[in-house]
Amino acid sequence: MEEKQQGLHVAVVGATGAVGQQMIKTLEKRDFPIKQLTLLSSSRSAGTKVKYKGQEVTVQEAKPESFEGVDIALFSAGGSISLQFAPEAVKRGAIVVDNTSAYRMDENVPLVVPEVNENDLKEHKGIIANPNCSTIQMVAAMEPIRRAYGLNKVIVSTYQAVSGSGAAAIEELQTQTQEILNGEEINPQVLPVKSDKKHYQIAFNAIPQIDKFQDNGYTFEEMKMINETKKIMHMPELPVAATCVRIPVVTGHSESLYIEVNEAGVSAEDIKALMKDAPGVVLEDDIDNQVYPMPAHSVGKNEVFVGRIRKDLDNDKGFHMWVVSDNLLKGAAWNSVQIAESLIKLGLVTLK
Repeated sequence: MEEKQQGLHVAVVGATGAVGQQMIKTLEKRDFPIKQLTLLSSSRSAGTKVKYKGQEVTVQEAKPESFEGVDIALFSAGGSISLQFAPEAVKRGAIVVDNTSAYRMDENVPLVVPEVNENDLKEHKGIIANPNCSTIQMVAAMEPIRRAYGLNKVIVSTYQAVSGSGAAAIEELQTQTQEILNGEEINPQVLPVKSDKKHYQIAFNAIPQIDKFQDNGYTFEEMKMINETKKIMHMPELPVAATCVRIPVVTGHSESLYIEVNEAGVSAEDIKALMKDAPGVVLEDDIDNQVYPMPAHSVGKNEVFVGRIRKDLDNDKGFHMWVVSDNLLKGAAWNSVQIAESLIKLGLVTLK
């Protein structure tokens, strides 16, 4: 669709999925300079009409030739689609921002959270990776602390919403909740996603498995957080440990985060002061009035919310905090659009 005289030809791959829909809404909300918008999906969803700025745009089936003339392509249609079509898009001159795990650990692909390592975009060779949702909110909260006081250790436990597993998981949570309240039998079929053995109840439960278990006893989701954090922060030797848990919340990931800084004598108030001024972060920390981040309050917001900041009782350099964000926005769609905005800001793509 034609939208502006000066702007970019933007493609969204996976336009009918949960993140793809959020990407389109975010592009509209940010008034991103779009001259032409191309919406792409599998053949199954082709023909669907999606509204953008009051106009209907027809979703087309993704093919290599779909990327002719595209300046920026936002991908969120699964790793296999990214592996198939991202090189085709680059070949035709597009810059790809990929929201899957396909390229995240590729040494030739920058893995970017703009508040943390925006300048890594300058090293791109056509593909830029969007990190895992739970990694994004964690590094956004940690980066101001790292810059001020260094970082020695990270231990995180996540409480992740079912929307991170897609529409089927949301539906299963809602269905199971109703069935249990009605005293009916339930039949889990979705969570944990990518389980090759069995599925478990998610309503009124917590599942300590997200993605498949690896040989070292960690899940793939946990290893994503560990490896991506080291890459984004350029700290390959940083000790990072993660435990990822799926909970019965629709949207909004929460994290209990323990970090150790390099400097002694840092106070909780020092950390709070950093959070107050940190880009993309909102401090919600007033325990006298029971103010702290919660997933229900993060929905529809782009920021990362941080609270419950307190010093460890045994380690002078240790701190605990609670970090919450909308996993479909900062965890996915907004970070991708933010990367696209950074590409314009840094002069890496030019409006036409």
